[in-house]
Order: sequence, then C-alpha cells, then structure tokens
Amino acid sequence: MRIAQITDLHVVAKDRLCYRRVPTNEQLRQAVAHINDLKPSPDVVIASGDLTDHGREEEYLHLREILSELKFPVFAIPGNHDNREMLAKSFADTRYIPGPPFLHYAIEEYPIRLIGLDTTVPGHHHGEMCAERLQWLDTTLKARPDTPTLIFMHHPPFRTGIEWMDASGLHGGREMENVVSRHRQVIRVACGHIHRPMHVTWAGTIASTSPSTCHQVALELSGGDGFEFVMEPRAIQLHVWDPGYGLISHLSYIANWYEPLAMLAPLDAAIRDKMVAQSKRDYAALCASEFDRKA
Repeated sequence: MRIAQITDLHVVAKDRLCYRRVPTNEQLRQAVAHINDLKPSPDVVIASGDLTDHGREEEYLHLREILSELKFPVFAIPGNHDNREMLAKSFADTRYIPGPPFLHYAIEEYPIRLIGLDTTVPGHHHGEMCAERLQWLDTTLKARPDTPTLIFMHHPPFRTGIEWMDASGLHGGREMENVVSRHRQVIRVACGHIHRPMHVTWAGTIASTSPSTCHQVALELSGGDGFEFVMEPRAIQLHVWDPGYGLISHLSYIANWYEPLAMLAPLDAAIRDKMVAQSKRDYAALCASEFDRKA
C-alpha cells in the first residue's frame, strides 16, 4: 500500500495570494499533478490539516475543486487554520467525516488502517488531545489490535525545537503517548503543522511531520523570534508499506522557487514585539505543562 501525504495547503479564495504573496492555490494544483504522475501510483492521499488559510466557505469550495483533480481517494482532517463545521459541511458528500464534536474517523478497507484525528481548538492555534479524544483513540485502537495502523493528525505530539511553532503545539501529547504506547500495531503517527519534515521515535513507534505543499517554516533552532517562512523545496511524503520491513517514507519533491519570507516584517514594531513576546510565553507554558513532563 502507498499513501501520499499532503499537508498545510492553506488554500485561499480564487485569484488571491496567501499573505498577499504566496500562490498557495497554484502550488496545490502542482502538488496534485505531481501525485497523479507518481509511478507506481498511491492508493490514497491523506491531507493532514490547514486545508484552508481562513476556514471560509469559498476557500473550501476552491479546495474541493482543486482536490477533485486527484485520481485517488482523499482523506482529510482539520488544522488550526480550518473551521471544523465548515470542513464537515464541505466534505459531507464523502461520508467518512462524522458530525461534531470532533472530526475523528477510521478507514478500514485497506491493508493499513487509517485513523484521522481532530486536534483543533476553535479560536486558537494550539492543538489538544483532551480526555474525550484520548478515550475515542484508545477505544478505536482496541477494536483492531492486529491491523497495522497509521494515525494522521495536524499538531505533532512532540517538541520540534522550533520554539515559535512549538508555542502552538499539542496539549495532551504526553497522555496520547501513554495511549499509543499500549497499542503496538501503530506503525506511524503522521502530522503536519510545522511545514518541515522531521521524524522522532515516540511511544514505541515513529512520529513524523511532512513539508507543506506551499511555504516552509525556517529551520530556526536557536530560540530566535521566529515567524519566518522560506520557499524551500516543497514536497509530499510517500509512505510505502513493505510487510517485510514496515512503513518506509520518502520525500517526493515538487519543482518550485526559493525565497526568504519574513512573516512579521510588514507589521508595526509594537505589534511584532507583542506577538513575539506572547509566543515566548506560550512556549514556556507548554514546556512546563507538556514538553518537559514525563509521559
């Protein structure tokens, strides 16, 4: 089985640019064409959140239009830029997305079981695996303990080292680690949000993030102010199941251009300083409540 992962699409309204500069819609079209040309073809595509930039109906309509060009089934979950209710409405015809309160589901008809998790917190950029979500995940995993399972979600359940992104990280990640560690059939936890590829051993399996189909987050590990995007090579992840070895993941690059993009540069200095200070406070709080806490 071959699973193509796209993430952080940030689709905007037709004829608009994301951040007035990034052609995210056209970049997604390029990613779709790239996936359609892969040989051998993927069996499915998973879209791990931030499908749109503002969660507006017109953005979801355009998203569905672009994704309709894919030759393969698409399974999507929300990210912090999405609107849960609008996503459910826009994908209602797919039948796999449930109603509220959370857009969790399991796809059962493939050699690898796919579990999509909704980690979003309306009105906030951080994510959460609360007690109700953790219970759903534990119960769902218990139902098929012998089936290789890939979990996909938006917010990664680990500290990435990019502080301004970790400031909007996942609350309840340590509790999720405890749950997943009890279920040895989980072969991967595939995430988005960070706009960069990374992998970590976690909960007895591997957790990973995928590059965005549009702009990437600068690799800033020195604790700087952050809020910088770069036009590094865009890519999808291709997860290939080999029964003899497990899940093997590849980066498949999409032709693009490269240019630094300082996200906060156009802002007034006072506003910029306020955003940076709040990000640092959020990061410190998550370190205390989550990242530095043992599972």
